[in-house]
Amino acid sequence: MALSIPTPRRRVSLSLCLAAAVLASPLGAQAAPPRTAQDELAAFPPAPAGQVRRVIFLPAERDENALRVGVIVGRTMMVDCNRQVFSSRLEERTVEGWGYTYFVVTNVGPPASTMMACPTNARTQQFVRSSDEPLLRYNSRLPLVIFAPRDVEVRYRVWRAGREIVAR
Repeated sequence: MALSIPTPRRRVSLSLCLAAAVLASPLGAQAAPPRTAQDELAAFPPAPAGQVRRVIFLPAERDENALRVGVIVGRTMMVDCNRQVFSSRLEERTVEGWGYTYFVVTNVGPPASTMMACPTNARTQQFVRSSDEPLLRYNSRLPLVIFAPRDVEVRYRVWRAGREIVAR
């Protein structure tokens, strides 16, 4: 095998070949670092005064279009035998410049009760739900961010659709 002296043209093509080989090799390729929860939340605003930012990370699912996230806003309170409920709204907002959606719990009212006579004066600690429980789109690629007052708890559950049935 004869060696040839590299000319300027060969030197450039040799440099390009070496660069391509290094980038294509496992040693030359730099894998992207795994994203952390902090990275995912960098685009979202911090919680305003008197509120807490609640974050829900949903696992990836095969058919996310058949899923919904039911958001339950409530408070843990001492209650009697009556049914309790309070009002609130979950408002959708958009992060400026990013287009990401987040939600804010607003219009939190005082609890309302059925006002029936209880057989005893016993009170128990229970989770009292808001009357508004929206179903949101399931998206495992972005966190579900909800800003709520400090005294409000945010829970959720995942709803799965059944098979489609043709209407007749």
